[in-house]
Parts: sequence; structure tokens; C-alpha cells
Amino acid sequence: MMLGWFGRDDLPVLRGPRVTLRAPRPADFTAWRDLRRLSRDFLRPFEPRWNEFDLTRRVYLTRLRRAKREAHEGTDYTFFVFTGREQALELVGGITLSNVRRRAAQFVSLGYWMGQPFAGQGLMTEAVGLVVPHCFETLGLHRIHAAFLPDNVASRRVLEKNGFKQEGFAEHYLQIDGKWADHVLFGLTRERYDAAHRQAGR
Repeated sequence: MMLGWFGRDDLPVLRGPRVTLRAPRPADFTAWRDLRRLSRDFLRPFEPRWNEFDLTRRVYLTRLRRAKREAHEGTDYTFFVFTGREQALELVGGITLSNVRRRAAQFVSLGYWMGQPFAGQGLMTEAVGLVVPHCFETLGLHRIHAAFLPDNVASRRVLEKNGFKQEGFAEHYLQIDGKWADHVLFGLTRERYDAAHRQAGR
């Protein structure tokens, strides 16, 4: 009965030269657990605090149910990032599009994580490059927000390579590893996205 609830992905599959993005599925549990466990020390300085209980199948399936409900409601979207071909995909990380606001705002917040063995290979840069047009062209949003710790050079580069610009600084913005941490605020508007595409087409 539970598996039947997960019978259909509510998200499209986004494919690039090296990465594929799709909704997480129950069958991805072992790969997700093993990658998160392997990358625990690598991810700890950049994420809210989590422990071994958060890696259990029960918690994973609860998160999948919530992600599916949120995607159906149009408020949040969760993608897993893979490399390889369809029949042999390897999980490398994840992307979230959260807190979608409509009406006068029309924006979304972008977040992502990368497993330690796959960091520094440009895979997340490509993955973000796939969700940006999804935000603007498919979801019809006007702005994408992102935030990262001031010393997270890799995250800054991912965003800059996808056209994001620094827009501000937020003191004690998010709780990271149990402490309130300052964050650099980046943004990308539909106008800047369209202008970059027009220039690339010349």
C-alpha cells in the first residue's frame, strides 16, 4: 500500500550531458543512506545537524511522502542528482526548490548538497544549470534565491557560473550544525536569465 502511494513521479526528469535529475524514489534509499553516511563529515559544516536516526528507511520514506505532497501542492520540489545512464544511475547529490511564493512575489529558494566523492567535478554546476530553466520556463517563476556560508567557495562558484549575483548578507540567517550562521545571499532574476540567453544566442 505504501509503495503504491509512490507509484508516479510528480517531477519531470531533467537530463544534461553528465547528470540526470529526477524525484527521489523508495528504491533510492540504500544509495542515499550510504552516500550521506560516507559524506557526513564533509557535509556537517554546511547543513543543519542530523544523526544516524535521520538515515533510517522510516525517516527516508516519511520525507518522500512529504516531498511528493509538496510537489503536488506546488510549494517545494526535491530532486536527486545522478550520473550515468538510465539503467545504471549513480546518486551524487540532491537539489531542493523550496518555499515557492506566488502572487506578487513569484520566487523560490534553491538549496543543494553534493556527496564527498563527487565534489569538485562540476556536477552540481551542471545540475543547477538544469533546474534554473525549470524554475523560469516550466514553473513560471520570476526570481531564484540562494544562500551559502561566507567561506563556502565551491557553492559561490556553482551559483556564479549559473548567472547568480550577490545581493546581500544575512546575519545569523540559518542554523547550521547546531549554530546560527551568517550567510551570503545570491539571486537570479528572469530578466538576467533571459538577457544571458539572448547574448549566448548571438
